[in-house]
Amino acid sequence: MDGLEKLLSEKNIQLSELQIDQFQLYYEMLIEWNKKMNLTAITDPNEVMIKHFFDSLTPCFYFSIQEVQTLCDVGSGAGFPGIPMKILFPRLKLTIVDSLQKRLTFLQAVVDKLGLDHVTLCHDRAEDFARKPGIRESFDLVTARAVAKLSVLSEYCLPLVCLGGSFIALKGSSAEDEVQQAENAMKQLGGKLIRVVTLDLPENNGKRSLVRIDKISPTAKKYPRKPGIPMKSPL
Repeated sequence: MDGLEKLLSEKNIQLSELQIDQFQLYYEMLIEWNKKMNLTAITDPNEVMIKHFFDSLTPCFYFSIQEVQTLCDVGSGAGFPGIPMKILFPRLKLTIVDSLQKRLTFLQAVVDKLGLDHVTLCHDRAEDFARKPGIRESFDLVTARAVAKLSVLSEYCLPLVCLGGSFIALKGSSAEDEVQQAENAMKQLGGKLIRVVTLDLPENNGKRSLVRIDKISPTAKKYPRKPGIPMKSPL
């Protein structure tokens, strides 16, 4: 993971020897487990480094993650962006929500192998998870990467964000249309669009967009709606 160390140093982020080892172990486990379950189509070391690890850390370049204490990663899949952010910021209390148990089995193995503490893995649908007492509106930061359109994601994620907290969606090359389509959803769910960042991944690995939505008012209790409805009928 020397390449990742170099790319991050260009962003004034210095990795410790432990963090470099953790990223290397994470890569090795991803490739090994990918042989028996579908975790990623990207397996080349350099591509994993840029398209998964570096990409997961892009919010740190534009937003102040240092002040965040609790992070919830919704639909994390193979652990992106939650695990890379936890490696970079070990003090984060990370909660990962995913609807597929076998992915969580992989993530538990990663957490154990990398020696990560304060990580909670939850097998649940986002719509149900956000209705749980003590969970709803309790996180400083909520993230989601390549899960659904922004109008749907907003209903999954904004109910989890505490007042004054933020939801950051990691999107593909262009998020402009999605942002426009999600304006009504953001407003109804208590969110306010703060910033959209468009960036290029290193070595011509494509464009990405980051959408930051802050929580400015409580989410009405009727949201999120029952599982499946946000996807079928976005706000």
